[in-house]
Amino acid sequence: MTALRIFSAVIFVAISGYTAIVGENHGYGLFTVFFGDMAAMGWPGQFNLDFMFMLALSALWVSWRHQFSGVGLLLGLLAFVGGASFLSIYLFIVAGQSNGNAKELLLGRARV
Repeated sequence: MTALRIFSAVIFVAISGYTAIVGENHGYGLFTVFFGDMAAMGWPGQFNLDFMFMLALSALWVSWRHQFSGVGLLLGLLAFVGGASFLSIYLFIVAGQSNGNAKELLLGRARV
């Protein structure tokens, strides 16, 4: 779990830094560019659609892990919108809480 936590921290720092630089250089109009690329039906749009489905799977897993409770649905929404920034923090925290128990990490404490 230590390696996962280190990797999660590295992801968070890398994506935060990269996002800050891109935002400063190109503005923060992410959704216009994201959905505009998909509407153009080119390879950037195909990548965005694929990525959006990965975000949806992440959101579904996080919500399911919390048994679709109110908190689970909120965390799922954050997973969908927040992407790797959210998921890296989430995994850092739950990996620490699971004390090395991979089953608990994947399934949640209630299902162990």
